[in-house]
Amino acid sequence: MKLVIAIIQPFKLEEVKEELYKVEVNLMTVSEVLGHGRQKGVTEIYRGHKETGNLLRKIRLEIAVNKEFVEPTIEAITKGANTGNIGDGKIFVLDLSECVRIRTGERGKTAIG
Repeated sequence: MKLVIAIIQPFKLEEVKEELYKVEVNLMTVSEVLGHGRQKGVTEIYRGHKETGNLLRKIRLEIAVNKEFVEPTIEAITKGANTGNIGDGKIFVLDLSECVRIRTGERGKTAIG
């Protein structure tokens, strides 16, 4: 079991979801977050002075998947989120030691769905 965490541009969320549905990944948690990477925020001119905003709005997806769905999940996110520009995001894959479905008490692979 793995936990796939992706940080993507907000305007790419619908495309990413469509790609995930195509590979039968339907269960996800979506959060609005703030952050920046290499682009270091945004620069705006305000009253003649250059000002840099430190944090940009991003979307964080958390998707628990069984081993056989890891690569299709990564490929779907990459395909849906890619613009070719700095700031497209990152994907992190973490080991998931346990998963418990609260309603039934199921554990492990079957609890993920």
